[in-house]
Amino acid sequence: MEHKSQLSLLLHIVAILPFVQVVLGGTALGQTPQMGWNSWNAFKATVNYTVVQEVIDLFESLGLKKAGYNYVLLDDGWSSFNRTTDGYLQANATSFPQGIEALAKELHGQGLKLGLYGDSGHYTCAWRPGSWGYEERDAQTFASWGVDYLKYDNCGGFQSMTEAPQIRFGAMKNALALSGRDIFYSVCEWGYQFPWHWGGGIGHSYRMSGDITTSFTNETSCQCKTAYCLNTGYAGCSVLTIINKMKEISQYQTRGHWLDMDMLEIGNANFTLNQQQTHFAFWAALKSPLIIGADLSKLSNDSVAVLTNQAIIALNQDVLGEPVIYREEFSKEGLFQVWTGKVQGGFVILLLNEKSYPQTVSLVLSDLGLGSPKKVVELWSDEKLTNCTKFDGILESYQTLVFKVQT
Repeated sequence: MEHKSQLSLLLHIVAILPFVQVVLGGTALGQTPQMGWNSWNAFKATVNYTVVQEVIDLFESLGLKKAGYNYVLLDDGWSSFNRTTDGYLQANATSFPQGIEALAKELHGQGLKLGLYGDSGHYTCAWRPGSWGYEERDAQTFASWGVDYLKYDNCGGFQSMTEAPQIRFGAMKNALALSGRDIFYSVCEWGYQFPWHWGGGIGHSYRMSGDITTSFTNETSCQCKTAYCLNTGYAGCSVLTIINKMKEISQYQTRGHWLDMDMLEIGNANFTLNQQQTHFAFWAALKSPLIIGADLSKLSNDSVAVLTNQAIIALNQDVLGEPVIYREEFSKEGLFQVWTGKVQGGFVILLLNEKSYPQTVSLVLSDLGLGSPKKVVELWSDEKLTNCTKFDGILESYQTLVFKVQT
Protein backbone atom coordinates (compact mmCIF):
# COMPACT_ATOMS: atom_id res chain seq x y z
CA MET A 1 0.00 0.00 0.00
CA GLU A 2 2.87 2.35 0.87
CA HIS A 3 4.47 1.76 -2.56
CA LYS A 4 1.14 2.51 -4.27
CA SER A 5 0.85 5.78 -2.33
CA GLN A 6 4.38 6.77 -3.32
CA LEU A 7 3.66 5.91 -6.95
CA SER A 8 0.45 7.92 -6.84
CA LEU A 9 2.30 10.91 -5.39
CA LEU A 10 5.00 10.62 -8.07
CA LEU A 11 2.39 10.55 -10.85
CA HIS A 12 0.74 13.64 -9.43
CA ILE A 13 4.09 15.46 -9.33
CA VAL A 14 4.84 14.52 -12.93
CA ALA A 15 1.37 15.65 -13.97
CA ILE A 16 1.74 19.12 -12.49
CA LEU A 17 5.34 19.78 -13.64
CA PRO A 18 4.29 21.64 -16.80
CA PHE A 19 2.14 23.96 -14.72
CA VAL A 20 4.99 24.51 -12.25
CA GLN A 21 7.08 25.55 -15.25
CA VAL A 22 4.46 28.10 -16.26
CA VAL A 23 4.23 29.59 -12.78
CA LEU A 24 7.92 29.63 -11.92
CA GLY A 25 9.24 30.78 -15.27
CA GLY A 26 10.61 27.79 -17.14
CA THR A 27 13.38 25.25 -16.89
CA ALA A 28 17.12 25.20 -16.33
CA LEU A 29 17.79 26.30 -19.90
CA GLY A 30 19.91 29.39 -20.39
CA GLN A 31 22.06 29.19 -17.27
CA THR A 32 24.69 30.87 -19.43
CA PRO A 33 23.92 33.10 -22.44
CA GLN A 34 23.21 31.21 -25.64
CA MET A 35 25.78 30.98 -28.44
CA GLY A 36 25.04 30.31 -32.09
CA TRP A 37 24.44 31.64 -35.59
CA ASN A 38 21.35 33.38 -37.03
CA SER A 39 20.49 33.61 -40.71
CA TRP A 40 18.80 37.02 -40.89
CA ASN A 41 21.57 39.61 -41.17
CA ALA A 42 23.35 37.74 -43.95
CA PHE A 43 20.48 36.07 -45.83
CA LYS A 44 17.25 37.83 -44.79
CA ALA A 45 14.22 35.68 -45.79
CA THR A 46 16.17 33.61 -48.36
CA VAL A 47 17.62 31.10 -45.89
CA ASN A 48 17.51 27.54 -47.25
CA TYR A 49 18.79 24.01 -46.74
CA THR A 50 21.98 24.60 -48.77
CA VAL A 51 22.90 27.55 -46.54
CA VAL A 52 22.37 25.43 -43.42
CA GLN A 53 24.54 22.65 -44.84
CA GLU A 54 27.37 25.12 -45.35
CA VAL A 55 26.88 26.50 -41.83
CA ILE A 56 27.17 23.00 -40.34
CA ASP A 57 30.46 22.46 -42.19
CA LEU A 58 31.83 25.88 -41.23
CA PHE A 59 30.91 25.47 -37.56
CA GLU A 60 33.41 22.62 -37.60
CA SER A 61 36.13 23.97 -39.89
CA LEU A 62 36.23 27.47 -38.37
CA GLY A 63 36.36 26.15 -34.82
CA LEU A 64 33.02 27.69 -33.86
CA LYS A 65 31.57 24.48 -32.50
CA LYS A 66 34.70 23.89 -30.43
CA ALA A 67 34.46 27.47 -29.12
CA GLY A 68 30.93 26.79 -27.80
CA TYR A 69 28.56 27.91 -30.56
CA ASN A 70 25.83 25.29 -30.86
CA TYR A 71 22.56 26.86 -32.04
CA VAL A 72 21.76 27.14 -35.77
CA LEU A 73 18.90 29.60 -35.91
CA LEU A 74 16.64 29.95 -38.94
CA ASP A 75 15.17 33.42 -38.86
CA ASP A 76 12.20 34.71 -40.86
CA GLY A 77 11.67 33.00 -44.22
CA TRP A 78 11.94 29.34 -43.18
CA SER A 79 8.16 28.82 -43.30
CA SER A 80 5.58 28.82 -46.04
CA PHE A 81 3.42 31.88 -46.62
CA ASN A 82 0.42 29.76 -45.67
CA ARG A 83 -0.52 27.30 -42.97
CA THR A 84 -1.72 23.83 -43.91
CA THR A 85 -5.41 23.37 -44.63
CA ASP A 86 -5.92 22.29 -41.02
CA GLY A 87 -4.05 25.30 -39.63
CA TYR A 88 -0.52 24.12 -38.91
CA LEU A 89 2.76 25.85 -39.70
CA GLN A 90 4.76 24.27 -42.50
CA ALA A 91 8.22 24.77 -43.97
CA ASN A 92 8.83 26.55 -47.24
CA ALA A 93 8.83 23.49 -49.50
CA THR A 94 11.29 25.03 -51.97
CA SER A 95 13.83 26.10 -49.36
CA PHE A 96 13.48 23.08 -47.06
CA PRO A 97 12.12 20.21 -49.18
CA GLN A 98 12.77 17.57 -46.49
CA GLY A 99 10.98 19.59 -43.83
CA ILE A 100 12.05 20.85 -40.42
CA GLU A 101 11.91 17.58 -38.49
CA ALA A 102 14.50 15.99 -40.80
CA LEU A 103 16.71 19.07 -40.49
CA ALA A 104 16.50 18.96 -36.68
CA LYS A 105 17.59 15.31 -36.69
CA GLU A 106 20.50 16.15 -38.96
CA LEU A 107 21.68 18.98 -36.72
CA HIS A 108 21.28 16.87 -33.58
CA GLY A 109 23.38 14.19 -35.24
CA GLN A 110 26.16 16.78 -35.61
CA GLY A 111 25.94 17.79 -31.95
CA LEU A 112 24.14 21.05 -32.81
CA LYS A 113 20.71 22.48 -32.00
CA LEU A 114 17.99 23.96 -34.21
CA GLY A 115 16.23 27.25 -33.66
CA LEU A 116 13.23 28.67 -35.52
CA TYR A 117 11.68 32.10 -35.78
CA GLY A 118 8.09 33.05 -35.00
CA ASP A 119 6.04 36.13 -34.29
CA SER A 120 3.64 37.27 -31.59
CA GLY A 121 1.23 38.80 -34.10
CA HIS A 122 -0.82 37.75 -37.10
CA TYR A 123 2.21 37.89 -39.42
CA THR A 124 5.98 37.77 -39.21
CA CYS A 125 8.13 40.65 -40.43
CA ALA A 126 8.38 38.91 -43.83
CA TRP A 127 4.60 38.26 -43.93
CA ARG A 128 4.64 34.58 -43.02
CA PRO A 129 1.99 33.34 -40.56
CA GLY A 130 2.38 34.65 -37.02
CA SER A 131 1.34 32.71 -33.94
CA TRP A 132 -1.21 35.05 -32.37
CA GLY A 133 -4.13 32.80 -31.50
CA TYR A 134 -2.16 29.68 -32.49
CA GLU A 135 0.33 29.61 -29.62
CA GLU A 136 -0.41 26.13 -28.27
CA ARG A 137 -0.73 24.57 -31.71
CA ASP A 138 2.53 26.11 -32.90
CA ALA A 139 4.42 25.21 -29.71
CA GLN A 140 3.28 21.61 -30.09
CA THR A 141 4.41 21.68 -33.72
CA PHE A 142 7.86 22.97 -32.78
CA ALA A 143 8.18 20.31 -30.08
CA SER A 144 7.11 17.51 -32.45
CA TRP A 145 9.75 18.61 -34.96
CA GLY A 146 12.51 18.53 -32.32
CA VAL A 147 13.10 22.29 -32.30
CA ASP A 148 15.39 23.51 -29.49
CA TYR A 149 14.99 27.29 -29.67
CA LEU A 150 12.34 29.86 -30.59
CA LYS A 151 13.08 33.48 -31.47
CA TYR A 152 9.74 35.24 -31.10
CA ASP A 153 9.41 38.61 -32.81
CA ASN A 154 7.22 41.71 -32.50
CA CYS A 155 6.29 42.66 -36.08
CA GLY A 156 2.86 41.20 -35.58
CA GLY A 157 -0.02 42.78 -37.36
CA PHE A 158 -2.50 45.40 -36.43
CA GLN A 159 -5.07 43.83 -34.13
CA SER A 160 -2.60 41.80 -32.07
CA MET A 161 -0.38 44.84 -31.44
CA THR A 162 -3.19 46.32 -29.33
CA GLU A 163 -2.34 43.72 -26.69
CA ALA A 164 0.51 44.45 -24.29
CA PRO A 165 3.77 42.60 -25.05
CA GLN A 166 3.55 40.89 -21.68
CA ILE A 167 0.33 39.23 -22.83
CA ARG A 168 1.45 38.35 -26.35
CA PHE A 169 4.86 37.00 -25.36
CA GLY A 170 3.52 35.44 -22.17
CA ALA A 171 1.02 33.37 -24.15
CA MET A 172 3.81 31.67 -26.07
CA LYS A 173 5.84 31.16 -22.92
CA ASN A 174 2.96 29.21 -21.41
CA ALA A 175 2.42 27.25 -24.63
CA LEU A 176 6.09 26.24 -24.77
CA ALA A 177 5.99 25.12 -21.13
CA LEU A 178 3.08 22.80 -22.02
CA SER A 179 4.65 21.48 -25.23
CA GLY A 180 6.47 18.56 -23.63
CA ARG A 181 9.89 19.73 -24.82
CA ASP A 182 12.45 22.12 -23.34
CA ILE A 183 12.64 24.93 -25.88
CA PHE A 184 14.82 27.99 -25.31
CA TYR A 185 12.64 31.11 -25.56
CA SER A 186 14.25 34.23 -27.04
CA VAL A 187 11.89 37.22 -26.73
CA CYS A 188 12.44 39.82 -29.45
CA GLU A 189 10.13 42.75 -28.66
CA TRP A 190 12.64 45.55 -29.30
CA GLY A 191 12.75 47.02 -25.80
CA TYR A 192 9.12 48.18 -25.73
CA GLN A 193 7.72 48.97 -22.27
CA PHE A 194 11.08 48.47 -20.56
CA PRO A 195 11.30 44.65 -20.57
CA TRP A 196 14.23 44.58 -18.16
CA HIS A 197 11.53 45.07 -15.50
CA TRP A 198 9.39 42.12 -16.63
CA GLY A 199 11.06 40.17 -19.45
CA GLY A 200 12.96 37.90 -17.08
CA GLY A 201 9.68 36.35 -16.03
CA ILE A 202 8.91 35.39 -19.64
CA GLY A 203 12.02 34.69 -21.73
CA HIS A 204 15.37 33.03 -21.27
CA SER A 205 16.64 36.12 -23.09
CA TYR A 206 14.89 39.29 -24.18
CA ARG A 207 15.83 42.14 -26.48
CA MET A 208 16.53 45.51 -24.90
CA SER A 209 16.57 47.76 -27.99
CA GLY A 210 15.78 48.10 -31.67
CA ASP A 211 17.74 46.17 -34.28
CA ILE A 212 21.50 46.58 -34.46
CA THR A 213 23.04 48.04 -37.63
CA THR A 214 26.41 47.73 -39.33
CA SER A 215 27.38 51.15 -37.98
CA PHE A 216 29.78 51.27 -35.05
CA THR A 217 28.76 54.80 -34.03
CA ASN A 218 27.23 58.07 -35.23
CA GLU A 219 24.15 56.53 -36.78
CA THR A 220 21.12 58.74 -37.42
CA SER A 221 18.30 56.19 -37.58
CA CYS A 222 18.28 55.17 -33.90
CA GLN A 223 15.68 57.52 -32.44
CA CYS A 224 16.23 56.40 -28.86
CA LYS A 225 19.76 56.94 -27.57
CA THR A 226 19.01 55.86 -23.99
CA ALA A 227 17.24 52.87 -22.46
CA TYR A 228 14.50 54.91 -20.82
CA CYS A 229 12.66 56.59 -23.65
CA LEU A 230 9.37 55.62 -25.25
CA ASN A 231 10.51 55.68 -28.88
CA THR A 232 12.49 52.42 -28.81
CA GLY A 233 10.71 50.78 -31.71
CA TYR A 234 12.06 49.04 -34.75
CA ALA A 235 14.96 51.48 -34.99
CA GLY A 236 18.45 50.53 -36.12
CA CYS A 237 21.05 51.31 -33.48
CA SER A 238 24.83 51.33 -33.66
CA VAL A 239 27.11 49.15 -31.56
CA LEU A 240 28.16 52.07 -29.38
CA THR A 241 24.59 53.27 -28.86
CA ILE A 242 23.49 49.83 -27.68
CA ILE A 243 26.47 49.71 -25.29
CA ASN A 244 25.49 53.13 -23.95
CA LYS A 245 21.90 51.99 -23.40
CA MET A 246 23.21 49.17 -21.23
CA LYS A 247 24.77 51.70 -18.83
CA GLU A 248 21.32 52.14 -17.29
CA ILE A 249 20.02 48.58 -17.26
CA SER A 250 22.76 45.92 -17.21
CA GLN A 251 22.17 45.22 -13.52
CA TYR A 252 18.55 44.14 -14.04
CA GLN A 253 19.20 40.81 -15.73
CA THR A 254 19.39 37.60 -13.74
CA ARG A 255 20.96 34.26 -14.47
CA GLY A 256 18.86 32.38 -17.02
CA HIS A 257 17.13 35.56 -18.21
CA TRP A 258 19.62 37.59 -20.26
CA LEU A 259 19.35 41.05 -21.79
CA ASP A 260 19.79 40.54 -25.54
CA MET A 261 21.79 43.29 -27.28
CA ASP A 262 20.94 41.72 -30.68
CA MET A 263 23.06 39.75 -33.11
CA LEU A 264 26.77 40.29 -33.63
CA GLU A 265 27.67 42.35 -36.70
CA ILE A 266 31.26 41.06 -36.76
CA GLY A 267 31.88 39.91 -40.33
CA ASN A 268 28.96 41.92 -41.75
CA ALA A 269 30.23 45.41 -41.07
CA ASN A 270 33.41 47.06 -42.27
CA PHE A 271 34.76 47.30 -38.72
CA THR A 272 38.39 47.72 -37.77
CA LEU A 273 39.94 45.04 -35.59
CA ASN A 274 39.62 47.33 -32.55
CA GLN A 275 35.92 47.86 -33.28
CA GLN A 276 35.30 44.13 -33.69
CA GLN A 277 37.07 43.43 -30.41
CA THR A 278 35.09 46.15 -28.63
CA HIS A 279 31.82 44.79 -30.03
CA PHE A 280 32.59 41.24 -28.93
CA ALA A 281 34.05 42.18 -25.53
CA PHE A 282 30.99 44.16 -24.48
CA TRP A 283 28.48 41.59 -25.72
CA ALA A 284 30.44 38.95 -23.79
CA ALA A 285 30.98 40.88 -20.56
CA LEU A 286 27.42 42.24 -20.48
CA LYS A 287 26.19 38.63 -20.76
CA SER A 288 24.35 39.19 -24.03
CA PRO A 289 23.72 36.15 -26.21
CA LEU A 290 26.60 35.60 -28.64
CA ILE A 291 24.73 35.05 -31.90
CA ILE A 292 26.80 35.46 -35.07
CA GLY A 293 24.88 37.25 -37.81
CA ALA A 294 27.38 37.05 -40.68
CA ASP A 295 27.81 34.84 -43.74
CA LEU A 296 30.31 32.41 -42.23
CA SER A 297 31.89 31.70 -45.61
CA LYS A 298 33.01 35.34 -45.84
CA LEU A 299 34.55 35.79 -42.40
CA SER A 300 38.08 37.19 -42.35
CA ASN A 301 40.79 35.57 -40.26
CA ASP A 302 40.58 38.52 -37.87
CA SER A 303 36.83 38.06 -37.45
CA VAL A 304 37.20 34.33 -36.79
CA ALA A 305 39.92 35.04 -34.23
CA VAL A 306 37.67 37.53 -32.42
CA LEU A 307 34.62 35.24 -32.44
CA THR A 308 36.56 32.26 -31.13
CA ASN A 309 38.66 34.01 -28.47
CA GLN A 310 38.29 31.65 -25.54
CA ALA A 311 39.28 34.16 -22.87
CA ILE A 312 36.55 36.60 -23.92
CA ILE A 313 33.96 33.83 -24.40
CA ALA A 314 34.78 32.64 -20.87
CA LEU A 315 33.58 36.02 -19.53
CA ASN A 316 30.25 35.45 -21.22
CA GLN A 317 29.93 31.89 -19.96
CA ASP A 318 31.27 32.56 -16.45
CA VAL A 319 29.42 30.53 -13.82
CA LEU A 320 28.59 33.60 -11.70
CA GLY A 321 26.52 35.03 -14.55
CA GLU A 322 27.08 38.63 -13.44
CA PRO A 323 27.20 41.34 -16.12
CA VAL A 324 29.62 44.24 -15.91
CA ILE A 325 28.25 47.57 -14.75
CA TYR A 326 29.17 51.09 -15.85
CA ARG A 327 31.41 52.97 -13.42
CA GLU A 328 30.50 56.59 -14.04
CA GLU A 329 32.80 57.91 -11.33
CA PHE A 330 35.89 56.53 -13.12
CA SER A 331 34.76 57.35 -16.68
CA LYS A 332 34.82 60.57 -18.68
CA GLU A 333 31.56 61.17 -20.51
CA GLY A 334 31.99 61.05 -24.28
CA LEU A 335 35.68 60.15 -24.04
CA PHE A 336 36.28 56.83 -22.34
CA GLN A 337 34.28 54.34 -20.28
CA VAL A 338 35.14 52.08 -17.34
CA TRP A 339 33.04 48.98 -16.65
CA THR A 340 33.63 46.35 -13.97
CA GLY A 341 32.11 43.08 -12.86
CA LYS A 342 32.73 39.96 -10.84
CA VAL A 343 33.89 36.71 -12.41
CA GLN A 344 34.93 33.47 -10.79
CA GLY A 345 38.20 34.06 -8.97
CA GLY A 346 38.23 37.84 -9.25
CA PHE A 347 36.80 40.56 -11.46
CA VAL A 348 36.99 42.01 -14.94
CA ILE A 349 37.58 45.59 -16.12
CA LEU A 350 36.70 47.00 -19.54
CA LEU A 351 38.28 50.27 -20.70
CA LEU A 352 36.64 51.68 -23.83
CA ASN A 353 37.88 54.56 -25.95
CA GLU A 354 34.77 56.19 -27.46
CA LYS A 355 36.80 58.34 -29.83
CA SER A 356 38.34 57.82 -33.27
CA TYR A 357 41.73 59.00 -31.96
CA PRO A 358 44.07 57.59 -29.28
CA GLN A 359 43.68 58.63 -25.65
CA THR A 360 45.88 58.24 -22.59
CA VAL A 361 44.03 56.68 -19.67
CA SER A 362 45.10 56.24 -16.05
CA LEU A 363 43.18 54.02 -13.64
CA VAL A 364 44.04 52.89 -10.10
CA LEU A 365 42.65 49.37 -9.94
CA SER A 366 42.56 49.21 -6.17
CA ASP A 367 40.21 52.24 -6.14
CA LEU A 368 37.49 50.19 -7.85
CA GLY A 369 36.53 48.54 -4.56
CA LEU A 370 36.55 45.00 -5.91
CA GLY A 371 39.42 43.50 -3.96
CA SER A 372 43.22 43.53 -3.93
CA PRO A 373 44.66 42.63 -7.36
CA LYS A 374 47.23 39.81 -7.30
CA LYS A 375 47.51 39.22 -11.04
CA VAL A 376 46.18 41.26 -13.97
CA VAL A 377 46.05 39.99 -17.57
CA GLU A 378 44.81 41.92 -20.61
CA LEU A 379 42.79 39.28 -22.44
CA TRP A 380 43.13 40.38 -26.08
CA SER A 381 46.93 40.52 -25.92
CA ASP A 382 47.35 37.93 -23.14
CA GLU A 383 49.87 40.28 -21.53
CA LYS A 384 50.33 40.65 -17.77
CA LEU A 385 50.45 44.07 -16.15
CA THR A 386 53.74 44.55 -14.35
CA ASN A 387 52.01 46.84 -11.84
CA CYS A 388 48.88 45.12 -10.53
CA THR A 389 47.57 48.22 -8.80
CA LYS A 390 47.45 50.72 -11.66
CA PHE A 391 47.04 51.05 -15.43
CA ASP A 392 48.67 53.90 -17.33
CA GLY A 393 48.51 53.55 -21.07
CA ILE A 394 47.11 54.49 -24.44
CA LEU A 395 43.75 53.36 -25.79
CA GLU A 396 43.74 53.33 -29.58
CA SER A 397 40.81 54.41 -31.75
CA TYR A 398 37.61 52.68 -30.49
CA GLN A 399 39.73 50.15 -28.63
CA THR A 400 38.58 48.22 -25.56
CA LEU A 401 41.15 46.72 -23.24
CA VAL A 402 39.81 43.82 -21.14
CA PHE A 403 41.59 43.10 -17.87
CA LYS A 404 40.93 39.95 -15.89
CA VAL A 405 42.00 40.54 -12.31
CA GLN A 406 42.79 37.70 -9.95
CA THR A 407 42.19 38.60 -6.31
